[in-house]
Amino acid sequence: MKLITRDTDYALRAVCFIVKNKKTVSVPELVRELNIPRPFLRKILQVLSRKGIVRSFKGKGGGFTLGLPPEKIYLLDLLRIFQGPLKLNECTLNKKRCPKISNCPLSKKLSGIEKQVLRELKPITIASLIKGMA
Repeated sequence: MKLITRDTDYALRAVCFIVKNKKTVSVPELVRELNIPRPFLRKILQVLSRKGIVRSFKGKGGGFTLGLPPEKIYLLDLLRIFQGPLKLNECTLNKKRCPKISNCPLSKKLSGIEKQVLRELKPITIASLIKGMA
């Protein structure tokens, strides 16, 4: 199980790169600097643009800038955008909701772990990640 998928990882790296460069960043520059396949990166940037995380500018000198301040972009938001809600507590034995979930000892343990992970992830912003990289 991966907590952070490739899509989320690439989105996080692209947003951090844009923040650190403090300017409009082109797709070729992002591809070159981050070593992310161009079609994959374009798809990720389109999603980030639709969600308001980045803004896109077309034409000569075009590219991407932040749509929000780095203090307002949370890691948990990126996880939800690209992966959906964090769910550790889904029964692996049954695709439907298990009728015994309220009495399941594994479910109770996983629910506690899930809440702890969410508490730990909630305060992490792009700004705090960039600060930690310095």
